[in-house]
Formats: sequence, structure tokens, C-alpha cells
Amino acid sequence: MLNSNFGSGLIEAGCDEAGRGCLAGPVYAAAVIFPDQYTNTRLNDSKKLSEKQRYKLREEIERDALDWAVSSVDNHEIDRLNILNASIQAMHNAVDLLKIRPGFLLIDGNRFKPYHNIPHYCIIRGDGLYLSIAAASILAKTYRDDFMVQLGTDFPEYAWLNNKGYPTGEHRKAIAEYGITDHHRISFSMQLRFSY
Repeated sequence: MLNSNFGSGLIEAGCDEAGRGCLAGPVYAAAVIFPDQYTNTRLNDSKKLSEKQRYKLREEIERDALDWAVSSVDNHEIDRLNILNASIQAMHNAVDLLKIRPGFLLIDGNRFKPYHNIPHYCIIRGDGLYLSIAAASILAKTYRDDFMVQLGTDFPEYAWLNNKGYPTGEHRKAIAEYGITDHHRISFSMQLRFSY
């Protein structure tokens, strides 16, 4: 069972992102604040859950959280900032959208830039250790998937309905055959295109 909180004694928000390794589309991030001592035995790292489980848990997270928010940074900003900085910016944006101001941020991964004067702690694989980070990973993943499925209706040849913009064989072949769209990340896909 995942930990309910870090033990900072402050209002804690867990933050995570989705879509860092994609060739197309935005990076999404979420921030989640749960009640103190919240428990949910089904919550886990989004990558360890089925799609059906993720969407069911999204309903529970949105129902049970004291506050939650989702934000994104598009592919053009990713190319301008680089994917690490864009991911951090998306997390900052998600915290900006919270109605409750957290006193402490739990960040999945090992890199983050300070957000105003709120202390933070980076935790590698934190989405498998803390409920709030796991919840953030699920929200970021499902909302990004929703976006890519919708976008994929306009670009069916890239199979975003299935690959969500990740570099699958099908997606790579589509780039080689059709080139890139305005939704592709130039910093990733051009290198892929010329090395295919």
C-alpha cells in the first residue's frame, strides 16, 4: 500500500507528468491534494494499471481529493524549452491552478525547479510510493490520452488512438511515409525522421 503523505506536517500536493517520451502532442502534468491520512488500496503508478483501471480511479481521485488540477505544455513550447523544462513548467502550471495553496510539493522524478517559496522533494519512482503522486500520474496520463485520441481523429494515419504519440513502430513508419504534422515535436521527430 502506498504512503498517504510524506510527513511534512503541511498541506502536500503530489505532482507528476505524462508524455515526456512522445514524438507528438503536449506534455501533461497534474497536482493532487488528498485529505490527511487518505487511503486507497487501488491507487498505483499509472503505468502499472490498465486503461480501465486508470479511468475508474480518475473518478475516485476527482471525488476524494481536496483539490486537483491538470495542465499541459504544447509541442511548440516543448521544442522551445526542451522536454525537461516543459515538464517542470506543466507541473508549475498545475500547481498554479489549485484552489488550495499547498505548503509542500512531492515531485515524481529527480529534477524540479523551485515553485515560488514552496518547499519540494523529488522522489524517483514516487508514483509507486505516494498516493498523491500516483493520483497525479493517473490524471496526467488519462487527460493526455483523451487529448491524443481526439487529436488522432484528424490524423488517423499516425494511429494516435493506439500509440498516443509514443514512438511505436507504426508511428515511426507513418512519419517516414507522411512526414510530420504541426503537432509533432521537431526536437524529437526530425532526428527520428532522418535516422529511420
